Amino acid sequence: MTATASVIRQGRKFDQVLAGAREVFVEMGYERASVDEIARVAGVSKATLYSYFPDKRHLFTEVYRTEILRLADDAVELSGCDTPPEIVLRDAGQRMVAYLTSDFALAMYRICVNESPRFPEIGQAFYESGPELGRARLGAYFRAAQARGQLQIDDFDLAADQFFQLCQTTICDRMLCAVQMRFSDQEIARVVEGAVAMFLARYGVRA
Repeated sequence: MTATASVIRQGRKFDQVLAGAREVFVEMGYERASVDEIARVAGVSKATLYSYFPDKRHLFTEVYRTEILRLADDAVELSGCDTPPEIVLRDAGQRMVAYLTSDFALAMYRICVNESPRFPEIGQAFYESGPELGRARLGAYFRAAQARGQLQIDDFDLAADQFFQLCQTTICDRMLCAVQMRFSDQEIARVVEGAVAMFLARYGVRA
């Protein structure tokens, strides 16, 4: 059973609970975030919160899962059309970097690194809802683009992982080490354009 298996995703206050939890986790981290504080910020009773989530770990993983699914759904808009790969990849890369440089993403990553040794299910949920989901969504686009004759890829999963890593170049290391916490549009464009150019140099179809 996964960490989100027993979550009840219904009821008019469900989104309210998620929004409150998101705010508290980002501000306080996992250890300091209490169910009492989450209920207070969400404007619900503890009984209401527990009617949706059996414990804080389930709530954390659902907050992260919901955010990543929203990002993935936004990115899938271009995946089924004939738009040239350089445009699709540039759009996907910019969305990804915008997410990775957000306060939410940084807070979730730090929580995962800190808590996974004690609660492996948090790390598993983080991986399944993040890298694994992204690989599946981008891999599906690559397969469709290859069928249209736009790309030439032997290993779709590896290609997806490579593109994700290329988009993180420089930016993520600097953020995680607190060397630089904000990046200009020009800095992000430099990394994303470089990622797209390198990816297409390897997997693009040459005339």
